[in-house]
Amino acid sequence: MAQGTGEAGHLFKEGLGEAEVVVITGMSGAGRTEAMHTFEDLGYYAIDNLPPQLLCDLARTVGIGRGTGRRLAAVCDLRSQGLFDDLLGALDELDAAGYPYALVFLDASDEVLLSRFSERRRRHPIAQEGEPTASAIGRERAQLAEVRERADMVIDTTHLRTSQLAAQLRESFSELPDDQLMEVHVFSFGFKYGRPAEADLMMDVRFLPNPYYDPEMRHLSGLDDKVRDFVLGRDETKGFLDAWYALLDVVMPGYVAEGKGLLSIGLGCTGGQHRSVVLAERTAAYLKGLGYRVSVTHRDLWRART
Repeated sequence: MAQGTGEAGHLFKEGLGEAEVVVITGMSGAGRTEAMHTFEDLGYYAIDNLPPQLLCDLARTVGIGRGTGRRLAAVCDLRSQGLFDDLLGALDELDAAGYPYALVFLDASDEVLLSRFSERRRRHPIAQEGEPTASAIGRERAQLAEVRERADMVIDTTHLRTSQLAAQLRESFSELPDDQLMEVHVFSFGFKYGRPAEADLMMDVRFLPNPYYDPEMRHLSGLDDKVRDFVLGRDETKGFLDAWYALLDVVMPGYVAEGKGLLSIGLGCTGGQHRSVVLAERTAAYLKGLGYRVSVTHRDLWRART
């Protein structure tokens, strides 16, 4: 792999996206857990604090190299104490087995690491009884020096927010565009059955005329043409959709930039049968047309059949 330098001065090697096994290591407090969560969002089988000796066996168990499409991300660090000494040997074992892998090393300045442990009021994981945090950071850095030299990618998180770290990893390890990395779930619901706690965005569409009061549509749903035409044919709906789409055009790229893995959008009417169903379907279609990965469900539609 050819070595280069990232925008923030991070060392990396080309071709990292081909790695089927990613080993995450580095300084405690530098963002290993956040990195693991990013890989989990990317569809990797992710595991924390794995003894390095188990890397090859776990890769085999997960199905790496068998055409399954599965990928593995494992955090290996000094919390495993003496077991960590075998990390470089475990990487050689991955090489011998033919498993494409990448070693990602997360780092940060001693001052920032000390500040992070102080703010979180956490004990350094390798600190001995009575040992100052600064001393534990120094010991850890010395023990990791050889591993850092072996890394395919070194990210200094001293001045990075969590979302920036996630973006750096997504750029290097995912072949999908950013808007495809975020899963969007659009759903309809009825307010009479309770507000959805899981909604990141929630829109109340009860201001629109209700097809329920038309006897011909009362027992239909927003999936039926007659109800769909009624809702979408209203001037109020057309004005709403223009404003709603404009809002989505603004907020969706922001959620992507922040590295959000799942965005839930709820549209609610009184019973969750007519207006919200039509507009959830229309919202999902609009977002799919923009290239987002979208699913759509109707939380309370089943209630009309009971």
